[in-house]
Amino acid sequence: MRLAAQPHLSVLEASLSVGFGSAEAFARAFKAQFRCSPTSWRTQQAERRMTNSNPGQANRKIGQAPKATSAKHGVSPNLQPETSMNVQLIDRQPATVAYLRHVGPYGEPVSLFWQEKVYPWMAANRLLDHPRYGISHDDPSITAPEKCRYDACVEVPSQFVASGRVLRTTIPGGRYAALGFKGTAQQAPGAWAALLRDWLPSSGLQLDARPSFEHYPRGSTYDSKTGVFDCEICVPVAPL
Repeated sequence: MRLAAQPHLSVLEASLSVGFGSAEAFARAFKAQFRCSPTSWRTQQAERRMTNSNPGQANRKIGQAPKATSAKHGVSPNLQPETSMNVQLIDRQPATVAYLRHVGPYGEPVSLFWQEKVYPWMAANRLLDHPRYGISHDDPSITAPEKCRYDACVEVPSQFVASGRVLRTTIPGGRYAALGFKGTAQQAPGAWAALLRDWLPSSGLQLDARPSFEHYPRGSTYDSKTGVFDCEICVPVAPL
């Protein structure tokens, strides 16, 4: 996704960001998965977006992007015609979080990790009413499932002391593109893909080095019978 969402990112930088030691190793793994080189795939994605969009309208919107509203929340005008997502540009404050790390496949295993490991720890520390975050560090289309890293985070006071397997970090503040999501764990990857692959490249913005995450604010819900939950998908953005 970074190859499409960050047009100025080199293949080497993309390789290092997902855990490969060289561009050559990344290219071999990428070609085995997608049957083309990273550069060819990036070109194909750009051509597909141009084919599916109105070039005149897209050019006007890209020109407008650097003039984004300075308000804390604003609905972004930079949507492709085929994308009806309600993406907002928001300015977030830094958040101090404690987290537990899961290493392994995403999807259902992550849900079980929250239920069996994270929630009991949150309950024991009286953190159930605090905002939560989910950070996926690896692209599962490139990284082997057993090596994918995921951090289950909960916002904590600045004086909180982590211990044992629990670690502490700060989620950086700044400008993010945020997409409201309601659905199941199986549907979430499609929402991520639409935001990063379809909306972002035509927005006049690009990803930067801060982590992307799912934000579960106070009042967010989860239906244990259907698996439906709601969250805010947040990706860090910067001008091209």
